[in-house]
Amino acid sequence: MKTLLVPYYEHPAVRPAEWDAIVTAAPRLYGVVLNPASGPGDRPDPAFAEIAARLRDADVRVLGYTDTAYGRRPHADVVRDLSRHRDWYQADGAFLDQVASCRTEFAHYQRLAVAAWGVGCRTLALNHGTAPHPSYARIADVLVTFEGTWTTYRDEPPQPLPDVGPGTRLCHLVYGVPPGADPERLARARGAAVHCAVPGVGDHPWGTLPHSLEPAR
Repeated sequence: MKTLLVPYYEHPAVRPAEWDAIVTAAPRLYGVVLNPASGPGDRPDPAFAEIAARLRDADVRVLGYTDTAYGRRPHADVVRDLSRHRDWYQADGAFLDQVASCRTEFAHYQRLAVAAWGVGCRTLALNHGTAPHPSYARIADVLVTFEGTWTTYRDEPPQPLPDVGPGTRLCHLVYGVPPGADPERLARARGAAVHCAVPGVGDHPWGTLPHSLEPAR
């Protein structure tokens, strides 16, 4: 069952075994977030183009990472990133990060959604990191309603999001997960159809993979 949405922010030339493990896990993957340089970068990266092609060949969604700075980043800059992901890596979706959660910013993100669909995005994931206003469910295929540590996730259940239609999946992203923990069970119990939980901590937790995907050494 395709329940894993994996944001893995390492270069394929530096971590080839980890990327091979991700491709091998294709039957379990809802999608993979492609992030060459905190976005698509200034020029195409052949190593990321190759891994994107392998993922597509394995029937895995490729979601291009784009930061929105909680609505402060100009519309044109975000759309440029979306277009580059599509042109350079043939991304079939977008993962918008640092997305605002309040109702007042919804019009801005609705415009971005229209632009994303216009450049060919078939899957739109919005990373709020918390429960947003329910209006965002009208434009997103995936809403990330939790991003944080395992301790917080275990002890403080994410706020439920009402009025989400059947076409929108909730996602929880958890880091600092110790061996033996069962974040997938908690995700299912809390209504998250897709999830990712990794052992990484600190400023760069998404440079690690879920324990179940880690390649053998």
